[in-house]
Amino acid sequence: MLASPIINQRLLEHLNTGVVLLDADLMVTYMNPAAEALLEMSDKRGMGVHFSELADESPEAKAALENAIINGTSFTKREASIVLHNQHHVTLDYSVSPVSHPETKLPTLLVEMSGRDRLMRISREEQLIAKQETTRHLVRGLAHEIKNPLGGIRGAAQLLERELPSEGLKEYTEIIIEEADRLRDLVDRLLGPRQIPKTEQVNIHEILERVCQLVSVESENVIQIERDYDPSIPELEADKGQIVQAMLNICRNAMQAMLEAEPPIPVPTLKLRTRTVRQFTIGHLRHRLVAQIDIRDNGPGIPAKLQENLFYPMVTGRPEGTGLGLSISQSIINQVNGIIEVDSQPGNTLFSIYLPLESV
Repeated sequence: MLASPIINQRLLEHLNTGVVLLDADLMVTYMNPAAEALLEMSDKRGMGVHFSELADESPEAKAALENAIINGTSFTKREASIVLHNQHHVTLDYSVSPVSHPETKLPTLLVEMSGRDRLMRISREEQLIAKQETTRHLVRGLAHEIKNPLGGIRGAAQLLERELPSEGLKEYTEIIIEEADRLRDLVDRLLGPRQIPKTEQVNIHEILERVCQLVSVESENVIQIERDYDPSIPELEADKGQIVQAMLNICRNAMQAMLEAEPPIPVPTLKLRTRTVRQFTIGHLRHRLVAQIDIRDNGPGIPAKLQENLFYPMVTGRPEGTGLGLSISQSIINQVNGIIEVDSQPGNTLFSIYLPLESV
């Protein structure tokens, strides 16, 4: 039995794939809801608009669409970089198929689109989480191998200090002991938080306000802090002290980058924004509700060569930095099944922290 037009319409409306129909002049004649979401344009506003005004790619892509109408050829493009009408950039896979309009019988193009940004982000996150876990195992093994001989060196220096005939010679054993202690502390910091988290219901805005207070004091109120909070965000189960530390590490890095920038930034500004995101995937886990905390600064930005490895231990762009703060922050957020992402250009660095509130 043939499906009725009503059934066909409902099937199109419930597809996850975006479907757009273009006439011979490449004007939009139909968009399903998935296409509206991908192109960030309602069907009422998009109807009768040239497709290139909704999704601009390149002159070659436009020529390919025109060629498909003229010659009746189909084609597919993978991971196409598209500029939407609102200047947002998205990555799409799309297929173009010439069809005959069921009513007018005129040449029509059927464009099927699927978003790649979310899939690419999920893939990047899975790789990041896997690399972070591998790095943590490596650091733990390395720390164990370092701390054992350090303890022996320190103990031997203490015994030697007792046998030295002159007080002046003890200066050298004190140096050995102090350096052994310094290396032990460095190894402990590499390992990050080792205590079992003391979880409780925490309000993310109380944590952010505590971080703002600390940043204001450390910067002597030079940093201007702007807030854009969503008060409806529910509390989350986490170790309050550890989450404060994770947020503070990010904000402190931003503060230092802005204060040390050359030339100086006229108004160094830190912007904190909180929102909820529904049906959000972190790694391979899908969550019904996630808190998104954005920390944005107008500092000089993070060099592109550092961004990919930014959350690994000992990676830093500052001569005085240890490269441990962001690694520890990512480790803390990972412990509550969250993740930290970064996007940075000169004058606009954004750290986005995603913390699950409800899992599917």
